[in-house]
Amino acid sequence: MTTELTPLRRIAAYAVCSDEQDRILLVRESARSGTPGVWTLPGGGVTQGEQPQSAMAREAASETGVELEVDSIIDVVADTRELRHRGVTLHTDRIIFGTRATNGAALHIHSPMVDEAAWLTVEEASAVQLRPFVAQVLKLPLSAVDLPPEQMPELPGFHIVESNGRPTVQRFAVYGLVRDPFGRVLLTQVAEGYPGAGSWHLPGGGTDFGEQPAHGLLRELEEETAQVGRVRRLLGVASHHEPEQLGPEGFPIDWHGVRPYYDVVVDEPKPLRVVEQGGSTVGARWFTPDEASWLSLTAVTAEAFDAADLSSEIPRR
Repeated sequence: MTTELTPLRRIAAYAVCSDEQDRILLVRESARSGTPGVWTLPGGGVTQGEQPQSAMAREAASETGVELEVDSIIDVVADTRELRHRGVTLHTDRIIFGTRATNGAALHIHSPMVDEAAWLTVEEASAVQLRPFVAQVLKLPLSAVDLPPEQMPELPGFHIVESNGRPTVQRFAVYGLVRDPFGRVLLTQVAEGYPGAGSWHLPGGGTDFGEQPAHGLLRELEEETAQVGRVRRLLGVASHHEPEQLGPEGFPIDWHGVRPYYDVVVDEPKPLRVVEQGGSTVGARWFTPDEASWLSLTAVTAEAFDAADLSSEIPRR
């Protein structure tokens, strides 16, 4: 008989950091962790309302004693594994930052989840057991395998939990700065009853349990606009916390959204159509960068425009 496991989702942030000898900062998980004895990147879970960069720096300092600053965003990946000893199936969305140390290379462990920290060469790292996502980031062969779920559970990307007596949501959603071969930008309009109603937004939305971020974005793009896209690169990650956000639920929610956004192209535009009716999207339209600059934009949309430097494509007035 298979024991039913509780599905859980979490968001975590990690650091890739090298020293002057090109050694990589890694930590070994302790017996209190989900994968004892396996090496991973410093970092960990993003708490409610916390910026992913701050979570990475906090966790890395606790696990290694090294203070880190973000230089770049390397990737955003997801993985799902069974933790039968805890009775859960866990989906983790992982944000991986390129970083640099600001206080030297001395190591001091303060976290009970880690029993060793070290600067390892790539060759040394290839000889130890690495979490699969770490091996992927370092471009090394897999040396450890997470136990996949026997059956993928259903858990909505929008999932309300009670925290300190308050309805709370931490939602991972992906968005695209979507352009066509003519340089036009595809935006969707937020429906009435939703936060930011009437504003123009990037196509995208919450990912499904077990779904990779880029795959979720392309699925959402088709559902919202009937367009088939191609992801070119990751542009950035936005994080927004609204302690009392009021939406169609009719009551305030402590809302924290973590939102990677990508550069996407639609090679062959089709007639625009909102396929999934009744949601937060009421319509979609192509705009030139100049036209888009006059619109009321959501925060993540404006951030993506800045990251892609769309202002350079707008004629001077």
